[in-house]
Amino acid sequence: MLEQATVMAMREAVWVALQLAGPPLLAVLCIGLVVSLIQALTQIQEPTLAFLPKLAAMVVLLLFLGPHMSGLMRGWAATLFDQVVALGGAP
Repeated sequence: MLEQATVMAMREAVWVALQLAGPPLLAVLCIGLVVSLIQALTQIQEPTLAFLPKLAAMVVLLLFLGPHMSGLMRGWAATLFDQVVALGGAP
């Protein structure tokens, strides 16, 4: 019983981590690909040109997805604490 609950909690934790990290990583990957393509076409090899668009995209994305991400983490934490109480048998 305890092993099954632990496995389910770990599976849920990995799923939540993928939901939280997926959109920012995909956005940075796409921005990096576009910037690298532009740098290769124009032969401009400026390091800040690769960094600043990624930073701006991450800031904008976190501003828009921040409430969703915090709600997702809050819901997962509440579920996890409820499962701990149910398994521990606390009154």
